[in-house]
Amino acid sequence: MLDPRKSVIDRRMSGIKKIIAVSSGKGGVGKSVIASTIALLFADKGLKIGLLDLDFTSPTTHVVLNARNLKPVEDRGVAPPEVYGVKYMSLVFYLGDQVSPLRGADLSNVLLEVLAITRWGSLDILLIDMPPGISDLMLDVLKYIRGARFLIITTPSKMAFETVRKLLALLKGLKAPIIGVIENMKMNDATYIRREVEALGERFLGEIHFDGKLEEALGSVESLLKTSFAREVESILPMIENS
Repeated sequence: MLDPRKSVIDRRMSGIKKIIAVSSGKGGVGKSVIASTIALLFADKGLKIGLLDLDFTSPTTHVVLNARNLKPVEDRGVAPPEVYGVKYMSLVFYLGDQVSPLRGADLSNVLLEVLAITRWGSLDILLIDMPPGISDLMLDVLKYIRGARFLIITTPSKMAFETVRKLLALLKGLKAPIIGVIENMKMNDATYIRREVEALGERFLGEIHFDGKLEEALGSVESLLKTSFAREVESILPMIENS
């Protein structure tokens, strides 16, 4: 039986022009920081942007944005608060620092509830910070969010890329649109990731070098946007926007 929330979700997201799911094969590759920075940079250019943190068990985008004390407004659903021009939604608003050890069916139910209650309004781009790896939530996003395009983040690690290889195979098998792959935390001039991505027939969008000043900038949007990390993310924006 089709969940009635599906039709509600379609209406809630009808005003969004483009949906980008920022994904990774494993954790620790900088996916959440990149998703948050892309959202901030697009908003700074005057686009209407939303950011949805779907990493329900370990959300961290609120740390990047210093958004811990914000609250959504409940009015015929939930209207996300704005952070530096970005409409932002995260389960952390309701859980705080509590642990949320959700299993498969519970994760799916929470996803459906969040999508059904959130009022995004009109957006140029909604960025989704996906949980790492191949999970029930990945399959649910493919099922319930029409037209989502996948932006994949990896590090130069061969082990990290092996998980990306499997993720790309899944997405291609399901005919999900793939924007391309970003190599984060680059520390040398090796071309392994670029060569492997292109050998798979996917777009290599660029490299983001390791920035030793990034960690201390987290929690201060002004400082974050002044880092070399943010400048390199910005150089990739046109390829993401025009995908």
